[in-house]
Amino acid sequence: MRDTLKHQGMRNRLVASLQKKGITDQRVLQAIAKVPRHFFLDSSFEDHAYQDKAFPIGADQTISHPYTVAFQTSLLNLKPNDKILEIGTGCGYQTAILQCLGAKVYTLERQRTLHQKAKFLLSKMNYLPKYMGFSDGYKGLDMYAPYNGIIVTAGAPYIPKPLLLQLSKNGGRLIIPVGDKDQVMTRVIRTQEDKFTRETFGKFNFVPLLQDKV
Repeated sequence: MRDTLKHQGMRNRLVASLQKKGITDQRVLQAIAKVPRHFFLDSSFEDHAYQDKAFPIGADQTISHPYTVAFQTSLLNLKPNDKILEIGTGCGYQTAILQCLGAKVYTLERQRTLHQKAKFLLSKMNYLPKYMGFSDGYKGLDMYAPYNGIIVTAGAPYIPKPLLLQLSKNGGRLIIPVGDKDQVMTRVIRTQEDKFTRETFGKFNFVPLLQDKV
């Protein structure tokens, strides 16, 4: 794997395009500028890796648009050492962005081939998170709860209750695209034991969040 000046220049152009599209979180933009997205894609996509596009990564899954990654990450309002649960490791790119921002990351993937590939790559890049699991994301990861933030990188028809209950009771944030076809980006904040606020941020399109396979 090589990260050249050419790749770095392509990342800088990507960051400029994300700024024009409304991404203002400087820490997120710096992470986008630092993490080599081309490492997470098949080599045939290398020349296109820094376009704001989704690409197939195997197992009928895709790597999200850089704009989507930046947008969701910005909604988390990350602080250093925040404990974050990621539902849908995929190829590991979003995981690496979270790690780059100083989060303590716990991540789940239900496609075994993707789980294994991401674990190998993230380890090689020194972005290996606190925990990588092969399991059903609808159930979350109760053994390490509560989390300051939970980010879901697939479209869910509804908000799984276990994810709400695994949020910190003092401002835990859940970022999840909700809907069957087009999804509405949604942020749920837990303010007390049984109180939540909910905000929406427009339509997105994700592969579906599946369950009960593992």
